[in-house]
Amino acid sequence: MASSASVLRLLLGRPLANREHNERKLSPFEAVPAMGLDALGSSSYGPEAALTILIPLGAAGLAYIGFVMVPIIALLALLYVSYRQTVRAYPVNGGGYNVAKQNLGPIASLVAAAALMVDYVLNVAVGISAGVGALTSAVPALHPYTLELCLAILIVVTVLNLRGTLDAGRVLAVPTYVFVASAIAVLAIGVYKTIVAGGHPSPVVAPAPLAQASTTAAAATWLLLRSFAAGCTAMTGVEAVSDGVSAFREPVVKNAHVTLGMICAMLAVLLAGIAYLCHAYGIGAMDQTQDGYQSVVSQVTGAVVGRGWLYYVVVGTVLIVLCLSANTSFVDFPRLCRMVAQDNYLPRAFALAGRRLVFSVGILYLALTSGLLLVIFAGITDRLIPLFAIGAFTTFTISQTGLVVHWRRELGHSKSNGEKRQHRIRLVLNAAGALGTGLALVVILLAKFTEGAWIVVLVIPCVIVLLKTVHSYYAELDSALRQPGPLDVRKSLPPIVVVATEGWNRLSDKALEFALSLLPDVIAVHLSKLKGPDQESDDRALRRRWAEEVERPARAARLKPPRLIVVPASYRRIEVPLLQLVDRLRNENPQRTVAVLVPEVVKRSWWQHLLHTHRARRLRKALRKYGGPGMVVMNIPWYLDPPRIEEALTPEERRATPPVRNIRISRTRRRRGAQSRTTRMRTE
Repeated sequence: MASSASVLRLLLGRPLANREHNERKLSPFEAVPAMGLDALGSSSYGPEAALTILIPLGAAGLAYIGFVMVPIIALLALLYVSYRQTVRAYPVNGGGYNVAKQNLGPIASLVAAAALMVDYVLNVAVGISAGVGALTSAVPALHPYTLELCLAILIVVTVLNLRGTLDAGRVLAVPTYVFVASAIAVLAIGVYKTIVAGGHPSPVVAPAPLAQASTTAAAATWLLLRSFAAGCTAMTGVEAVSDGVSAFREPVVKNAHVTLGMICAMLAVLLAGIAYLCHAYGIGAMDQTQDGYQSVVSQVTGAVVGRGWLYYVVVGTVLIVLCLSANTSFVDFPRLCRMVAQDNYLPRAFALAGRRLVFSVGILYLALTSGLLLVIFAGITDRLIPLFAIGAFTTFTISQTGLVVHWRRELGHSKSNGEKRQHRIRLVLNAAGALGTGLALVVILLAKFTEGAWIVVLVIPCVIVLLKTVHSYYAELDSALRQPGPLDVRKSLPPIVVVATEGWNRLSDKALEFALSLLPDVIAVHLSKLKGPDQESDDRALRRRWAEEVERPARAARLKPPRLIVVPASYRRIEVPLLQLVDRLRNENPQRTVAVLVPEVVKRSWWQHLLHTHRARRLRKALRKYGGPGMVVMNIPWYLDPPRIEEALTPEERRATPPVRNIRISRTRRRRGAQSRTTRMRTE
C-alpha cells in the first residue's frame, strides 16, 4: 500500500486541494504550449498531407501548392476572427458544444460533441504518428519500431497530463518556443536565399527527385480539391482555446484572445513559409511506408541550412512538438467530456476532478481509444490523415451557425444604435465563418469519403446514439430516485436481521453482537455442505453449542435469543440459499425490511486475497443484484491487524483536515425495539 502510494506520488505528484484550483490556471505563456501544440504541430504534417495528394502531378504539382495554401490561410484568419466571438460570447468550456446547446438545440449540440470527441481522439493518434515519422526521418534505423515508439510516447503524454494542465504547459513551453523560433529562423533564411537567388536557390542537401506528371487536367483539378481537404488538417486545434476557456487566469477573455492570436499568427507564418520554400526548392512529399522516408520539414531544413546543428534542433523540436501535440486533446477533451457528463450524456465519472484537479477519467479514456487507433493503423500518419479534420470542421460549422443565431437574438435585444452596429458586425463575421467552414467541410467529405472518411461519417452517429442512450438511463434513474413530497417520517415496523455465515467463530460472534444491539428479531443462517459432499455435518451438536454459547447469554442479558436456521448448500453456493431465504421472509412479512449482515475478513495485502474464497464478496454482489427493494445489505468487517485512519490520509490531508471536537451523543431507548438506539450528533 505504502509503496504503491509512493510510486503514484512520484509519477503524478502530490494530491491537490480544491482551494488550489485558481493557482493551477494558465497564463498565455503556458496556454500556448498547453493548447496550441495541435495547431502548431499540424504546420508540419498539414502541408505534407497536401503535397502527398499532389504526388501524381510530379514536379508540376509544386506550382499549385500556393493555390492550395492561400485559401487555407484565409480560412484560418476567418476562424480566428470567428472564435474570438465565441470566446467573448461564451467564456466557458465546451466551445461548439455549448454554443450549439444554447442556440441550436440538443441534437445539434450532440453532433458537435460527437464530432469534436472523435476529432480529439484522431488528433492524438495523428500527432504522435507524425512525430514518430519525424523521428524516423532523422534516424532511419528506428523505422521498424514505429508503433512501439507511438505507444511509448502516448504513455508519457498521458502521465504528463495526469499531473495537471499547468505542469504540462510548463514542461512543454521550452520545446514549443524553441521549435517556433528555430523553424521561423530556417524559413527566414530560406526566403532570403530564394530572393537573393532570383527565385531559384541551390539546396545545401538536395531533396528527393520528383516524378513526371501522369494525370489529365480534369484529374489535376480533382487532386487540387483533395489536396485542399488534406491541407485543412493544419487548422485542427484552432478551436482548442474556446473549448478550454475556464483553464485561463483572470482576465479570462483577454488571456484567451491573446493565446488564440499567438497560435493563429504563428501557424499562418509556418504554413506560408513551408509552402513557399517547397515551391522554391522543389520539395515534395515522400511515402512514409518506404525506407529512406524524409518528412517535408526535414527536406526543407536540409535544403536551406544543411544537416548541421540547426537541422537537428529543428527536427528534434518538431519531433517533440508533434509527439506532444496530442497534449491539446488531453487538455480539452476531458473538459468537453465534463460538460457533456454534467448534462447526463456521458457517465458522471467524467465530471469528477481527480488527484491533480484534472478530469482523470477523460484523460485515461482518451489514451485508451487513441492507443487502440494507433494499433489498428500501425502508427502510420498517411493512413490516419483521411479520417482527420471532418470532426473539427463539423464543429466549426455548427459553432459559427450557433453564433449567428446568438447575435440575431442579441440584435433584437439591443437598446442603442452602437450595440446594434456591433452585433451586426459580429453576425456578419460568424455568418462568413459558417459559410467558409461549411464549404470546406463539403469539399473534405467529397474528397476524403472513399479514402476512409466514411468511417468517421459512420462513427459520429454511433457516438450520438451512445450519448442519447446514456442520457435515457440517467433520466430513468433520476425519475426512479426522485421522491415528490415531504419525507415520510411515520414509524414503521422494525426490520428482520439475517446474519449469514459459513462457520461459527469470532467473526460471526461480532456480527451477532451487532445485530442484537440493533433489534431483537435476529435470524442466524448456517450454511452446511459448502465444502462438498464429503463434509461432515452434525446438526444436533451445532444446536447444542448454539444453545450454550448464544441463547443462554442472550437470555441472561434479557434479550430475545436469535433463531438458528441450518440450510444445506446443495450446489456449494452461499448466495442461492440466502436469496431463497430472503425471498421467503419478505413474502411472509411484506411490511418489514430484511437486513442481511455479511461478515468478512478485511484483506489488506495482495497475497491475502489469494488465500481466501471471496464468498462474502460474491454474496454481497448477488444480494444487491437480486435481493430487491425490500432488502438491505450490511458488511461486518473483521480486521486481523488494528487499522489506523492515518494510513488512508496523504500528508497534505493530515495537515489540512481539522480534528472533530466536542461530539455530544444522546441515546434513547424505544419501547417497541428493546435494543434499538437513536443517536444524535452535534459537532462544534
